[in-house]
Amino acid sequence: MLGPWTQEDLLDMLGKGGKGGSSGQGVSQRGRQSPNGDPRAYLPLPLIRRNNKNQFPLHCLSHSLTQETESPPPPKKKNKPSLRFFIEAMDSTTPSSSGSSRKPVRTSSADDAAALERLGHKQELKRNLSMMSMLGLAFAIVNTWTALAASLSVALPSGGCSAVVWGLVTAGVCNLCLAASMAEFLSAYPTAGGQYHWAAIIAGRRAGRAIGFVTGWINVSGWVAVSASGGLLGSTFILNAIALLQPGYEPRSWHHFFLHAAITLFALAVNALGARLLPYVTNAALYWAIGGLVVTAITIVSCTAPNFQSGSFVYGSFINDVGWPDGVAWMLGLLQGSFALTGYDATAHMIEEMPDPQRHGPRVMLYAVLIGVVTGFFFVSCLLFCVQDVQQVVNAPYGPLLQIYVDATKSVAGSVCLVVIPIISVVFTTVTLLSVTSRMIYAFARDRGMPFSSVFARVQPGLDVPLNALFGVAGCCLVFACILVGSSSAMNAITAAAVVALGVTYAIPPAINVVQGRRMLPADRAFKLWEPLGWTVNIVGIAWTMLTTVLFVFPPRIPATAGNMNYCVVAFGFILLLAGLTWILDGRLHYRGPQVEGLVTGTGFSLVDGIAEGVDKGKDERQTGGGASETVSIEAFEGTAQANGTGCRPTKRDA
Repeated sequence: MLGPWTQEDLLDMLGKGGKGGSSGQGVSQRGRQSPNGDPRAYLPLPLIRRNNKNQFPLHCLSHSLTQETESPPPPKKKNKPSLRFFIEAMDSTTPSSSGSSRKPVRTSSADDAAALERLGHKQELKRNLSMMSMLGLAFAIVNTWTALAASLSVALPSGGCSAVVWGLVTAGVCNLCLAASMAEFLSAYPTAGGQYHWAAIIAGRRAGRAIGFVTGWINVSGWVAVSASGGLLGSTFILNAIALLQPGYEPRSWHHFFLHAAITLFALAVNALGARLLPYVTNAALYWAIGGLVVTAITIVSCTAPNFQSGSFVYGSFINDVGWPDGVAWMLGLLQGSFALTGYDATAHMIEEMPDPQRHGPRVMLYAVLIGVVTGFFFVSCLLFCVQDVQQVVNAPYGPLLQIYVDATKSVAGSVCLVVIPIISVVFTTVTLLSVTSRMIYAFARDRGMPFSSVFARVQPGLDVPLNALFGVAGCCLVFACILVGSSSAMNAITAAAVVALGVTYAIPPAINVVQGRRMLPADRAFKLWEPLGWTVNIVGIAWTMLTTVLFVFPPRIPATAGNMNYCVVAFGFILLLAGLTWILDGRLHYRGPQVEGLVTGTGFSLVDGIAEGVDKGKDERQTGGGASETVSIEAFEGTAQANGTGCRPTKRDA
């Protein structure tokens, strides 16, 4: 049986038997006209398909199909689609001759693996993370309200309550612009490499490798800094709680180190158990963070009532205890909000473990920032309404958060119980931080951007995790902790380094795209901003990154001393120096960069000069189905891609 037609139907149509008997009678009985006057509309698709060697010549049927007959047409059968139905159905999944195609219907994980292969990589990680699990992971890393609770000591002396609240809102709007800008790239190129991969593709064949390499080093370094901050924040919470319980206790640097090491090693153990455990951890992290926020807010508000601060105090008070001019002091307070919204590119680095990444990935990235801003605003509002003595909060020996809890609950034990919530949240965060950083290192190593790339790019069979990369991340975190715990401004240094390093990588791909007129992304991507909105969010995000990069290398207070100096500028300069030296000594020879399939001829090319599949001296050659050779210049292709708005990976055309 062919479609809805039986063999007898086909013989009747061709006049070769059936109930009609003679060769012409069978056709005449079914030779009724279609609505547009074309009797061939009732023939099945295989009978008129071009290039069919066994095709019955249609011109021989033209007289028989249109001849008059005295026999009345038989009743019209139901569910027998016309030729137009078959053609439209075929066109809906087949690229058009112009090179554009309609969005395909996703059917299985094989589609995701094929899409990743077109971007130059083999599917090695299991796609175990649902959209909810990925949202849990993204929010566990951003975890705005916990980060705000840990960094109150940054913003309160540098701007006061207004810097805490409106700094968060300002950082939220600007980071949402950056997230929307990156979401467009994520929908077009869903790979674990993220920013360095996108920058390398759209920067062009000449500069793409170097820009991608430097972006990758900055991104890896930023994620290592963020991963180290997890254990450091957890140890700070724990030691502050001990100081509250034991007034004579003075935290030592080695206390920080051992607690930091314990949290990091626990996170390593959880990750090493395998990828199948990660969705349960991320879901638990999301539920714990949201539930803990609700419990904390209800507790402190109900215990403080009715002795609340005024709205003008919460949303308008200003404090400057850092020595800088008032305007500079307030802007330095933005560091808290920026740190509380750092890390939403985690979705990109885990995207190869998520089904249907082109559609779900951008949503998760935006949802993580939106939920972070809303929950953070709610938390700091509740917290600041419960402040009793702001100077006592700023100068509290066990940190501003615990002082507010004590003022609200009037109980040391109750305050310690409340601080257990962010401690457990930080442990969840550290687990997910190691997961994301290891995937970032794994992705960069498989493109040969890391030392010992073959080691870090290996996925452990059975566990389905890059185990060597996990060990490398944990080791870097411990080394980083040894360096940072010796300084009184360790928290400021690590948060500033994380914000600057990651923020720079967030802005590089949109900046390149803006310079190129926003024409460097495929037009058929799943997530596409309205053009005026796209320009606006790109420019706002880039400007925000430039501002924060300059501000956050300032010393947190003046006069600056060796103890309170902001060593972020030293660390960031070291990262750039290391990236440059590594590029000169190793990267320019071995780093291959992303390999992208999607030239007009459908052949892949690498960003490595002179080492490419299907590329020889700037030419891309492909044998077509008919045996003809088709040659396309890479340079000419890039110019055409910019002109038609399809970017460096236009939709593949029919041969």
